[in-house]
Amino acid sequence: MKVRIESLLEGASRATGSVAIIDVFRAFTTAAVAFANGATKITMVGSVKDALLLREQGVGHFCMGEVKGIMPPEFDFGNSPFELSKAPLQGKTLIQRTSAGTNGIVAATQASCLYAASLVTATATARALRATASDRITLVPMGEEGVERTSEDELCALHLNNLLEGRAGDVHATRQLILAGKEALRFQNPTLPQFVPDDLAIALDIDRYDFAIRVDIEDGRPVARMEKTAGTSTP
Repeated sequence: MKVRIESLLEGASRATGSVAIIDVFRAFTTAAVAFANGATKITMVGSVKDALLLREQGVGHFCMGEVKGIMPPEFDFGNSPFELSKAPLQGKTLIQRTSAGTNGIVAATQASCLYAASLVTATATARALRATASDRITLVPMGEEGVERTSEDELCALHLNNLLEGRAGDVHATRQLILAGKEALRFQNPTLPQFVPDDLAIALDIDRYDFAIRVDIEDGRPVARMEKTAGTSTP
C-alpha cells in the first residue's frame, strides 16, 4: 500500500486509488455531525445553484453550506457543526455545498473509492481506507477555497498517514499545532460571527465519531453516507 498526499483542487483532480478529501474547518466535520444527528445521506455539489435545484427536485430535504464562510440566504443551514448538532435531522437527506470540501469531492473523478474526511472521523476513515485493499491511497487536504493550503487540513492528512502506516500519531500535538495556526483564530474573532467557538471545539474533537463518510456516485452525483467498519487501524 502506497500513501500519497496531494493538496487542493488540483490535487483532488489528480487523486487516484482510494481517496480521502479532507476538510476539517468545516465541511466534513459538519457532515459528520449531521450523520450523527440522524441524517441518512448527503448529496455533495459544487455550486449554490445546483444545491437549490436539487432541493427543488426533491433530492434532499435541506441545503447546507457556505460561500466564503457565510450561509447563502436561500439555504436552510450554514457550514456550522454546532448548528447542525441542534438541527432536527432524523431521517432527513441533505444537499451540501462548500467552497473547498464538496468541490474537492466533485473534482475527484479518478478515485476508485472516495471518502470525505476530517479529524472527528480520523481513525474510522483510516480503517475504512485500509479495508478497501487498494494498492494506492491518496489524501487530499483541501485548504482555503481549494487554492491555499491550511494547517488544519494538512495536519489531518499527516495524522491519517500515520494511522494508515500503523503509527498511532499524536492527537495532542495535532490539536495544539492547529490551535497555533491562523485559521483557528477566526473562531475567536467577534467580527466573523459565522465562525463560532463551538465549531472549533467540535472540529478538534479527534475521533469524536466511530464512522467514516463514504461517497459513491449515484445518478451521476456524489452521495455520502455513514460507513462503519470493524477492527482498528492503529497499533
